[in-house]
Amino acid sequence: MAVERTLVFVKPDGVQRRLVGRILSRFEARGLKLVGLKLMRVSEDLARTHYAEHQGKGFYERLVKFVTSGPIAAAVIEGNHAIKVVREMMGKTFCYDAAPGTIRGDLGISNQYNLIHGSDGPDAARREIELYFKPDELLSYAVTDDVWMAAE
Repeated sequence: MAVERTLVFVKPDGVQRRLVGRILSRFEARGLKLVGLKLMRVSEDLARTHYAEHQGKGFYERLVKFVTSGPIAAAVIEGNHAIKVVREMMGKTFCYDAAPGTIRGDLGISNQYNLIHGSDGPDAARREIELYFKPDELLSYAVTDDVWMAAE
């Protein structure tokens, strides 16, 4: 069993469209657990740090402007293979390419504004969680289906 934590955030377009609950409930229904959650504004400094790998690319400034344009709902999600499961549930980056059944495929209406961010690997997850959450903002707790999940 590979229990992991990953950062997910519903971007300003998802918050503006009032989709936070619908999006996060999909992860819970899949057996993943919320261990951190907050509504926040991303500062320009945080956005530039988070997206530093894209600096110099044509979309970088638009991305920074977008993610700082309104509140996000940031979450740390935990579960078996959480990073892979979340990435598959999100769907392809561009909403019009995302398969039905994925978050972007079902709820996305734009390629530029694609609703959700999820860490793309274990190193990114650790780095991003530390950017958005202090250690005391994350909880560890048992849920009743942990027993069923441990049977894998």
